[in-house]
Amino acid sequence: MFGRLASWTRGRLASWTRGRLAAIGGPVGFGLAAACLAACSTTIGSTTPSGKLQIVAGENFWGNIAAQIGGPHVAVTSILSDPNADPHLYESSAANALAVAEAGLVIRNGAGYDDWLSQLLGSTSHAGRRVVTVSRVLDMTGTGVNPHFWYDIPEIPRVARAVETALAELAPAHAKAFAGNLVVFDRSLGPLEAVIAEIRQRYPGYPVAYTERVPGYLLRAAGLHDETPLGFATAVEDGNDPSPEASLAMDSLVTGHKIKVLLYNAQTVSAVTQHVENLARTAGVPVVAVTETMPPSDATYQAWQLGQARALLRALGSRP
Repeated sequence: MFGRLASWTRGRLASWTRGRLAAIGGPVGFGLAAACLAACSTTIGSTTPSGKLQIVAGENFWGNIAAQIGGPHVAVTSILSDPNADPHLYESSAANALAVAEAGLVIRNGAGYDDWLSQLLGSTSHAGRRVVTVSRVLDMTGTGVNPHFWYDIPEIPRVARAVETALAELAPAHAKAFAGNLVVFDRSLGPLEAVIAEIRQRYPGYPVAYTERVPGYLLRAAGLHDETPLGFATAVEDGNDPSPEASLAMDSLVTGHKIKVLLYNAQTVSAVTQHVENLARTAGVPVVAVTETMPPSDATYQAWQLGQARALLRALGSRP
C-alpha cells in the first residue's frame, strides 16, 4: 500500500485558502490566498503564546521522541496518530498545512513514506524553520529502501540526537535541558535493547516472515532470518496482489512450518494478509501483530516497541 500515499498539491491548498479568504471580499481575498501559497508566511511565529517551540512531526512516534527531548519547552503536533487508520491512505488537511507553516521544527520520515509532508513544506515558507528528515540522518535514501526506520532500534539514538541538535539551535536558552533529556532518552532504550539482545542470543538465525516490511529492521537487529518471498511484502505495501509464485511460496512457508513466527501489520489488513494470518493460526505458527503508528495505550515510543519486542520473544519461545 506504500504506493498509494496521497499527495497534497498546491492546487488543493490554494482551493482551501481561497475558500477561507473569499469572505474577505473579491480580489483582496484571492490576493491573500496567493500570498499565503507563495510565502505562508515568513512572519508566522514558531512559538506558542506561552513561548513553547512548535514542533510538527509527520508521525506520532517521531513526535513522541521529540516531546521527550524537548520537555516542557516544546509543543508537539503529530499528524499521523490514528492506529486504526491505514497511514498509506492518509490525506493532508488545511489544518496540517497551517501547523507546518507555523512550526519551528518539522520532523519527517522521508524515503517516500510521507511525501505529503514534503509537499506541505514546499508550499510554505518559514524563516529559520528547521527540518529533520530521518532518512537523511540515517543516510538511507536509496531506491527501494525500507522506510520503516522507527523499527531500527540501534539507530534511534542518531535520530534523537539530530532532534536535540535542531532544538538547541532553535532555542539555545534551553540547550542544557535538551541535552539532559537526550541522555535520559538514550538510557531509557536499555530494556528494549536488552530484549533484542536476548532474542539474538537465544534464537540466532531463526527463520521468520512478515506480511509487510514494517518490522524488518527489528528482525535484523535481533539476528533473525527473513524468509519472506521476494516481492510479497513490497506488493502488499504498494496495494497490489503478490504474484502467484510469491503467494504460493508464502503459503508453503506457513503450512510447512518453515518459519518460527509470522509478523503481520495489523494496521493495514487486506484479503491477502488476512489469508496468510489465518493460515498461520490454523497451522499453529505463532503470529505477532505490529503496527505502523504508536497506539494511544502506550505512553512512549520505548514502551510501544518494548511490548512488541517482548511479544516476539515469547512467540519464538513457543513451540508450534
